[in-house]
Amino acid sequence: MTHHTLLSLAAGLLTGPSTAADLDGHTAEVFSLAFSPDGKLLASASKDKRVILWDAATGEQVRALKGHESDVLRVAFFPDGKRLASAGGDGTLRIWEVGTGKLLRTIKAHGNWAAGVAVSGDGRWLASSSADKTAAVWDAETGAERCRFKGHTAEVWTVAFAADGKTLASGGKDNVVRVWDAATGEAVRVLKGHTGEVYTVAFAADGKTLASASADGTVRLWDPAAGAEVRKLAGHRGTVYTVAFAGRHLLSCGADKTARAWDPAAGSEAAAPSRHRNEVMAVAGTADGSRWAAAGKDRVVKLGADAATAGR
Repeated sequence: MTHHTLLSLAAGLLTGPSTAADLDGHTAEVFSLAFSPDGKLLASASKDKRVILWDAATGEQVRALKGHESDVLRVAFFPDGKRLASAGGDGTLRIWEVGTGKLLRTIKAHGNWAAGVAVSGDGRWLASSSADKTAAVWDAETGAERCRFKGHTAEVWTVAFAADGKTLASGGKDNVVRVWDAATGEAVRVLKGHTGEVYTVAFAADGKTLASASADGTVRLWDPAAGAEVRKLAGHRGTVYTVAFAGRHLLSCGADKTARAWDPAAGSEAAAPSRHRNEVMAVAGTADGSRWAAAGKDRVVKLGADAATAGR
């Protein structure tokens, strides 16, 4: 029986709520995962300088996107699902045509690592964050810089748009989450509470809740409009690398080799944490919560059904 057949059989079991398929393709750790808006594709970004697109229903590899000259640190789909943005250690943002794998545009965004990338809800703007201590917004069609965000005092690891595209959030090595006016680059507020660097920020679909993951071992939920911490989610033992909303659940993963699903309203875990062979650096879920994926230092992408059971 071929490896391809084994993979297909495993992926065919994804209708089971606690079944996951292991997708092998990367040759180094995986830093970021993203589902397409319709949930049909999964993108994974790796230290091996590639983005791999997977069929989320079968687990089969669709194509690999090659062009970055260093680690690919973050990926994000455009709202139409036809394009994908990636950020790399080579300081560039790249826009890809999903259907063909063609590289559409390269933006020389930063003089140091481009660690984060996000796409606005209308698909018009890209946001980036960098080890050069700044974040920026770019015109996705022309590659022109719209504005630059200065205020962080150390590397900026992550950036996210609110659904309306008017608000941007960022986080980094200075332990704070910053909220910005996405059109002007003006600072709106600083969210303080984490005692370790912030690796990922993510807005809920309604834009009213902002989640952050930190080296302090916690996930925190914020009201970005009020600038207030709403809830602290403690459970991970060690750094939390990524948070992602998936349907009514919030997913997280970390250095304790687990991926977790939370009920953000209750502040409790939705299921027992998963166990992986190594640190889990990336987690993602579909908008409706019907699929989840997790990956990290063991190079394997786990793909499963029902975000409430992420990682199992």
